[in-house]
Amino acid sequence: MKRLLGVVLAVAVLLFAFSAFAVAAEKVAAKSQTITGEVVDLGCYMGGGAKGAAHTECGMRCVANGMPMGLLTDKGMLYVLTMSHGNADPFNATKGWVGQMAKVTGPVSVKSGIKAIEITAAEAAAAK
Repeated sequence: MKRLLGVVLAVAVLLFAFSAFAVAAEKVAAKSQTITGEVVDLGCYMGGGAKGAAHTECGMRCVANGMPMGLLTDKGMLYVLTMSHGNADPFNATKGWVGQMAKVTGPVSVKSGIKAIEITAAEAAAAK
């Protein structure tokens, strides 16, 4: 009985250590980066893959009505765009570039597998 209890306790400790390591590995330091990609409204992009110039009008309406935005890189990476509490202007400027390319700068973080960038600077970018 003591042996079984010892094995169960050892497994529990290993599981706890593994989960703590997995959470620590998932966290990425919020280091400032500059990323270029297409601004998309997440509702239409995630729901049906809508993007590009043909979706600009719909995407602008969706974002104006509160739909969250994302930045889709040419390698297919999607970042949720978040507003900097210190200065909302770059985030608000990005709302006007749905369906277009933008270059955004800010701290990048990963939580629960979702990548996000807090926009501290933004500018329109040339299409590739």
